[in-house]
Amino acid sequence: MKITDVKPIPTQPTEYSRRANRTWTFVQIDTDEGITGYGEATNYPGGGSLVVASTINQVRETLIGEDPFDIDRLWHKIFRRYTYLGSRGLVTAVISGIDIALWDIKGKALGRPIYEILGGKFRDNITMYANGWFTGCTTPEDFADAAAATVAQGYTALKFDPFTHEMQPFHTGYVSGAISADGEELGMDKVAAVREAVGSKIEVLIDAHGHYNVPTAIRIGNRLAEHSVTWYEEPVPPEGYAALAQVRQSVAAPICVGERLFTRYDFLPIFENRLADYIMPDVVWTGGISELRKIATMAEAYYIPVSPHNAMGSIQIIAGAHTMMTVPNFYRLEFSIAALESYNVVLDKPLDIRDGNLHLPTRPGLGYDLDTEFMAAHPDPAWNG
Repeated sequence: MKITDVKPIPTQPTEYSRRANRTWTFVQIDTDEGITGYGEATNYPGGGSLVVASTINQVRETLIGEDPFDIDRLWHKIFRRYTYLGSRGLVTAVISGIDIALWDIKGKALGRPIYEILGGKFRDNITMYANGWFTGCTTPEDFADAAAATVAQGYTALKFDPFTHEMQPFHTGYVSGAISADGEELGMDKVAAVREAVGSKIEVLIDAHGHYNVPTAIRIGNRLAEHSVTWYEEPVPPEGYAALAQVRQSVAAPICVGERLFTRYDFLPIFENRLADYIMPDVVWTGGISELRKIATMAEAYYIPVSPHNAMGSIQIIAGAHTMMTVPNFYRLEFSIAALESYNVVLDKPLDIRDGNLHLPTRPGLGYDLDTEFMAAHPDPAWNG
């Protein structure tokens, strides 16, 4: 079998999403035996999805004629091609989409789900934690009501950033890392209201989005610990290993990092320096199924739970789920309730979610195909590739 074509597919199912103008970049790889694999390389912050799509077009010719079963070799071929530019971030997002599609091809060719050819399953389904459940909430009372309604759907863990009312403008543009006293108090009131609404047995996860400087992160983290949060995510910007170490030493709340770390090489300092209690690598940013599996294996040696980040498109969830089916140290898979309709419209069948758990099909490969007709009818209007 040989690869005959590699195509990025930037799509924008805006009317089906509560988040307008977000582009998902999928990848289609065709072979001379008629087997097609699908992957995802979405990175919509800053227009990244189109940058990734353009780069996939640049590497296309290096994959034509290759054996799609040589997944690790092709991973390294692309990774090392851009080593002088810096192969983490943009390049690993490109690799992610290609890698996932290659695993899809391999599973389809062998007639097995990806999790079976990765080593077999540790569990029958994938437990998720809910994100995106707070759409439209502004007051602590709103958050409490929405949290209770989400728990009633069967979710036993909820994540949110209670400080976005002030910090949203700094989401991808760190400046001083400070928050006002009023903004901090409102955020803490939201956390207290959610905790009271869901009780002590439901896990509450707090996302800080890397917004804070060291003293602010420490102060907020210790206040969050009073509410028994399960984790305090990205308290400082992701490149700040030394800052993270200082926060880690001074905060009672468990720490989670990793959505903006790329490859096993970026996670190594986290493990060696004991900088986190949980990690959350992203299957469409860090290098696909192959790299997520390797990172999880490294974390297993340190007894650190793995909880893949999910905030992009449908295949991100599916690929992460296949990988986590095979991982002993899996915690939960992130899932955005607000995006469910848009997840389903690009797939050939809807995701099977019951009582806060994702059930994967037994069909070969990913178990899902993309609805290419739908995506052709919903392209990113800025894409001319």
